[in-house]
Amino acid sequence: MCGIAGFLGPPPDAPDDALRAMGDAIRHRGPDARGEWCDPNAGIGLAHRRLSILDLGPGGTQPMISACGRYILVYNGEIYNFHSLRADLERRGGAPAWQGHSDTEVLLALMVRDGALAALKACDGMFAFALWDREARILTLGRDAFGEKPLYYGKINGRLLFGSELAALRAMPGFEADLNLGALGAYFRYSYVPAPMTIWENIFKLPPGHVLQLGKQSLSKADLPDPIPWWDAVGEAMQARKAGFDGDFQEATAQVDRLLSASVERRMVSDVPLGVLLSGGIDSAMTAALMQAQSARPLRSFCIGMNEEGFDESSAAEAIARHLGTDHKTLRLNAQDVQAAIPEVIPAYDEPFADSSQVPTWLVARMARMDVTVALSGDGGDEIFAGYNRYIHGPKVWNRVKGLPVPLRLGAAWALARLPVGLLRGLAPGELASGRAREKLAKLARVISAPDEAEFHDQLLSTADAGLLTGDIVPCRLSMRADARAQGLDFARRAQLLDTQNYLPDDVMTKVDRAAMALSLETRTPYLERDLYRFAWSLPQEFKIAGGQGKRVLREALYARVPRDLVDRPKAGFALPIGRWLRSGLRDWAEAALCKEALSRSGLLDTALIRRYWAEHLAGTQNHDTLLWNVLMFQHWHDSASC
Repeated sequence: MCGIAGFLGPPPDAPDDALRAMGDAIRHRGPDARGEWCDPNAGIGLAHRRLSILDLGPGGTQPMISACGRYILVYNGEIYNFHSLRADLERRGGAPAWQGHSDTEVLLALMVRDGALAALKACDGMFAFALWDREARILTLGRDAFGEKPLYYGKINGRLLFGSELAALRAMPGFEADLNLGALGAYFRYSYVPAPMTIWENIFKLPPGHVLQLGKQSLSKADLPDPIPWWDAVGEAMQARKAGFDGDFQEATAQVDRLLSASVERRMVSDVPLGVLLSGGIDSAMTAALMQAQSARPLRSFCIGMNEEGFDESSAAEAIARHLGTDHKTLRLNAQDVQAAIPEVIPAYDEPFADSSQVPTWLVARMARMDVTVALSGDGGDEIFAGYNRYIHGPKVWNRVKGLPVPLRLGAAWALARLPVGLLRGLAPGELASGRAREKLAKLARVISAPDEAEFHDQLLSTADAGLLTGDIVPCRLSMRADARAQGLDFARRAQLLDTQNYLPDDVMTKVDRAAMALSLETRTPYLERDLYRFAWSLPQEFKIAGGQGKRVLREALYARVPRDLVDRPKAGFALPIGRWLRSGLRDWAEAALCKEALSRSGLLDTALIRRYWAEHLAGTQNHDTLLWNVLMFQHWHDSASC
């Protein structure tokens, strides 16, 4: 696990110093070693920071030059099946004289032998890389299928810059870019900046499953070439669904267990200590159970706890850990812990990011890093096995309200938004009556006022109001909305695909990658494996959603390893009780960023409107926790970015 950076085009005045600065800006991603390679005449420079996980000696040093001398690679990630790929290269006669035992060397040799696109299709892994072809003078940037590892790029001053984080690009001398106001509007709508945009104009996220290939001549054109897909999540899902699964539910359950077991086994290969982030939910419990089954000693497991109704899963995690026999640690949080962590958390996200679970994710990563260097997680299970409540309840809500006149729905939304939570607890079952009732009620009020299904779906995905900015700013919308291949699917399947291409890489994996890598912890998720993805999409939907619950087949597989009473419990998620804490332990901290003077500094926020929301929240007449957290995270990011 590492960090990469570099440039293509006119070299800066001191290219070696510039590369070193780009690498140093992401030193936290790779504190164990650094390396640079530069050819000023060709106008190319590559930088690498290394976190040693496999082949701890010099055999994994980067930038790595191919045995033939033609290619140079910098790479961030892990290729889990590199042992079999290495053996296959040897059988086919395409192996070089190996210099070490790293996956980097295998990946480079495979690219030399088969080409970059074919090599990637053979890899089970998470990665971002830059490959320079010295003969053709072509740079190839690539990213893994699900977007586990980040890669940013853009043209500044006639020069292409790229890196694992925006901080690497900004470290290049002469970097100047304007704020992307459309991206900022999207941030206030979704709590993150959706790809391919970033917070900076003309700087982009490389989409998951894509490569970008260009030479110096490409830089003379007004626009950079479009990225090329090497893997297509929508196409793969549609093909798998068409092929179908002809077995019964028990056979599907057994196959899920086999595929996940194999994925976990590959992701446990490490030359350094590893553990698991155990939240108490189905996905992480299954990961922990499979890891412990394949470990000769007690697995190290870690979770976060809070003394807040509706937000704490630590007791479930601890019960699962006791059953599995793991060596478990729980860190219990309060508002003061969160406030103390925020100054360190925000710089890890070098564009505005406001998923409040970023803080507990950072804190559990910090705790885990004290004992391990690699941690597996359960991320991706909700998107692949239909675990989010919006897949289950979204279609029911829309079918009930779509026939009602829009003015009537607007009136109902207004009334719902003002319904006292005490009354709600007596009327609404399940999650709506939990400790997160206000948040759920606010979202329900928003979604039922949508004029059509597309907007209804977007409101389900949105977290706050985009109207907090001054001026007439049109937020960027999520990609893939117009993908014709998904139009014939039911609501839940379309939502799964949209989440796989947007929410998963741009929120979930961004949150985990930045928090963990800020602490030099590598995280791996066995659910993001292409064979498992294809199998899940081949299953009938009733194997995933039934009886008002998602992840049915995964849940059944877990029953064989963990008692049912530890599995069948309400989903709490991994968020913070922000609404309560903003009225209590975080109130003074929040007021400092939400006062009139602070809100006016950027010149971008509607100060009067935000102050009104803040007053309503403090009074308890309305719940604006997500909206206010978005503002708070933007305020602190803006101040730290020196915009």
